[in-house]
Amino acid sequence: MTLTSNSTAGTGTGTDDPVRVAVIIGSVRTGRAGPTVARWFADTAGGRDDVVVDVVDLLGSDLAPRMDRDPDPGLGARLAGADAFAVVTPEYNHSYPAGLKIAIDAFHAEWAAKPVGFVSYGGRSGGVRAVEHLRTVFVELHGAPVRDSVSLHDFWTLFDDGGGLTDDGSAAEAARVLTDQLVWWGRALRAARSRQGSVA
Repeated sequence: MTLTSNSTAGTGTGTDDPVRVAVIIGSVRTGRAGPTVARWFADTAGGRDDVVVDVVDLLGSDLAPRMDRDPDPGLGARLAGADAFAVVTPEYNHSYPAGLKIAIDAFHAEWAAKPVGFVSYGGRSGGVRAVEHLRTVFVELHGAPVRDSVSLHDFWTLFDDGGGLTDDGSAAEAARVLTDQLVWWGRALRAARSRQGSVA
C-alpha cells in the first residue's frame, strides 16, 4: 500500500503499473465527516498492489469563490498527476457541496480522459443525489464516470470511534468493485492518453 497526502509524482505508463487514485475530500464544512470516510476508502483501496492513493483535502487548497485568478497550482499538479479520481462527497440539500464545485470548475484538462468514481454519504439517501449531479458535471469536463459507486446511508451509524466501518461488509464490497473499475479504466485511459493525448 502507498498512501500519500501531498505527493505529485506520477506512476508509470506500463500496462501493469499501479493506478494513481486521487481521493478527493469534497466537504470543507466545520464538523465534516469527509476525512473519516475518505480515510476508510483510502485504506481499503490503498491496500492493493495495483493502486497508489493520494488523499486530496480541499480544505487545504487555495481556491477563491471567484474564478478571476489562477487556481491553486499545487492542487492542479496533484490532479494532473492522477490516473483516476474517487470523489468523496456528502449530500447537501439534494446536491453536492459548493466548495467541491469551485474546485471542479477551477480545472479542466486535469479531469479529462480519466475515470471518476464516487463515494457518497448522507442520511437515508446515502448521498446518491449528489452523485447524480456530479456525473453530469464530470462528463462535461471529458471525465469518465464509472458505473458503480459507494453509498453510505445513515453514515453516522456506520463508523466506530476510531473511524472503522461497522456495517455488514457491503460497503467494503462496494469499495472493492469501485476500485476494480477505477483500475481497469485508469489503465486503459492512461494508455490511450499516452498514445493519442488528451481529449480536452
